[in-house]
Amino acid sequence: MGSEQESVDPATAGGINKKPHQPDPQEVTRLLANWRQGDHTALEKLIPLVYEELRALAHHYMEGQRPNHTLQTTALVNEAYLRLADQKKPGFANRSHFLAVAAKAMRQVLVDHARAQQRQSAARVQAK
Repeated sequence: MGSEQESVDPATAGGINKKPHQPDPQEVTRLLANWRQGDHTALEKLIPLVYEELRALAHHYMEGQRPNHTLQTTALVNEAYLRLADQKKPGFANRSHFLAVAAKAMRQVLVDHARAQQRQSAARVQAK
């Protein structure tokens, strides 16, 4: 007569508050080695494995920026990815090394972005 309802914890429903899946470090290292040897499909397989970590790094760096910053977290990840993917001979030893270089790329993207904003601002002032 009464319908049975399953009890659902809203904190875990739909993956909310779950920690991101940690990729197998050996798989990441293997893909980095394959990429280093010229296998471009390795990069395509690698990025989904480390994307959440890259996004967390980008979020960390964006927290230190001004509130009305024109660059967003996803754009920062994408810009860093483009810099990493553009390397002729990637030489990453392991996942930690890759993430350290990605973090450096993100910081450089933010520096380049700030410099571009300063140039635009200076150009507007000179135009007046």
